[in-house]
Amino acid sequence: MDCGVITSKTVLLLLSLAFWAAAAGLSYVGAYVINTYKNYDNFLQDKYALLPAVIIICVAVVMFIIGLLGCCATFRESRVGLGLFLAIILIIFIAEVSAFVLGFVYREKVKTDVQGTMSSVFEKYDGKNPESTVVDYLQEHLHCCGVKNYSDWTTTQWFNSTGNNSVPQSCCQQEAKNCTGHLDQPQELNTRGCTQELESVLQSVISYAMLVILGFAIVKFFGMLSVCVLTCKKEESGYQPLYSGVFA
Repeated sequence: MDCGVITSKTVLLLLSLAFWAAAAGLSYVGAYVINTYKNYDNFLQDKYALLPAVIIICVAVVMFIIGLLGCCATFRESRVGLGLFLAIILIIFIAEVSAFVLGFVYREKVKTDVQGTMSSVFEKYDGKNPESTVVDYLQEHLHCCGVKNYSDWTTTQWFNSTGNNSVPQSCCQQEAKNCTGHLDQPQELNTRGCTQELESVLQSVISYAMLVILGFAIVKFFGMLSVCVLTCKKEESGYQPLYSGVFA
């Protein structure tokens, strides 16, 4: 067994272990993206924006299985096993490229989606309904107020019905302990609009997911090269493994 075969087998074994680590990483990324979108799903009309995250999780499950297959095929030096390993890596590679492209498409679509629904959700605010809970959560966690700024509240039905010239207390800055949301004290309010903040958060999440997908796609590419090297070396040298197994 020459140095090339040994090196290729070592690379494939390491890549098989990397598949398991990558599966864990992709599962985390997919779950994180889904969880983030669920927190703001009232502002998103297109539910297919979650499609890249679903693809990521499906790929993670398959990758765990492929890691196990890769170890067995490499140890047994099976041409059938290595061929199957290569075919599945190629399928995963294509899926990851698809997820990357979808992520790029929906990253731009998020901006239009948020802008189209933000005003309507804020208009439904009454301090009690589910939309109110979502709006308060959004303003507290993103440190924003209103659609574009805090003055947007003055045109809402809730503001006119209360008649106290104030915005929801979720608009208050964290350090303003005695803030009541009154417009006479604008220095205690968050001044940035929620549209811009939410767009930034969602686009950052998608960008992060796209970078992870791209990194793992590169790993798959080198994995396919290693399988090809090992298979070609075996055909050229004509050596036979000392034992056979289920993949032989």
